[in-house]
Amino acid sequence: MNGFLQLKGTTAFFIQAIISFAVAVTAMTLGIVYMPAPVWIRAFLALGGLYLITSTFTLAKVIRDRQEAGAMGGRPEGVPPVLPPNAPYVDPSGAASWS
Repeated sequence: MNGFLQLKGTTAFFIQAIISFAVAVTAMTLGIVYMPAPVWIRAFLALGGLYLITSTFTLAKVIRDRQEAGAMGGRPEGVPPVLPPNAPYVDPSGAASWS
């Protein structure tokens, strides 16, 4: 890791976030299990809940990765820079062409 990156937040905040997540998932699961609805409706809601959880983890990871890349002062290794469609191509010899 980079020397500029430091953990922000305390251990108590980390534990509180874990407990909050566990309580939310447990409450959602119990609500779906005990809902007075047919099984197919509860299964549909359970799949929706799982999709929401996995997409939340993915979003958090993407945001974290972008923040880390910004803190390091550039793009992650191996990722080419994003250029606008009308940007000139510059070959290694230094000559530019507008194609």
